Amino acid sequence: MINRIRDFRKAKGLTLAELAEACDPPTTAQTIGRLETGMRNLSTKWIDRIGIALGVDPETLVRSETGAQPQVVAELLASGAEALTAPREAVLPTELAAQDDDTPLMVLEVQESVGEFRPGDMLWMRQLPPERAGEAINRDCLLPRPGGRFAFGRLIDRRGTLVGLLPPGSGQKQQVVDNPPWIAVATMLVRPLQP
Repeated sequence: MINRIRDFRKAKGLTLAELAEACDPPTTAQTIGRLETGMRNLSTKWIDRIGIALGVDPETLVRSETGAQPQVVAELLASGAEALTAPREAVLPTELAAQDDDTPLMVLEVQESVGEFRPGDMLWMRQLPPERAGEAINRDCLLPRPGGRFAFGRLIDRRGTLVGLLPPGSGQKQQVVDNPPWIAVATMLVRPLQP
């Protein structure tokens, strides 16, 4: 089995100390480091605790050794591409987007250029209940409308049951949706590069 704790920790931008503090109960950075490197036995209990702290499905923290996996080999900084001290396994969008609150994931595919989005873009979105609209303020959201239609844009206002979205296109007017059953918040943009 291959331990992927470091890959997920790095993908989430956490230090050893931050991950240790996020565990319940909290642990030490040294313990997390030992679990990552295999210097300490990685039990099911530890996998569950760390998975919850990272907000991912604990099963994704380990995988079998069969098959080559995509590797992160460099990081792009303002000064240019920098090599990593050691390559690490890349974390797939579905694994990174998984969370412990069981809110469903959905994807919005972009067919035409609009605002900052290009054809082929896929916005991975997390469906939230309307009472969690505060988490979506100033974020790109998809809302269901009556008749099987949708509204998409930056969530800019919430008053009672009314939700205001600013569409991404230049010069478009605010759209208001009354009492949407859910709000899907964009969590990740996947953009294929064309040759």
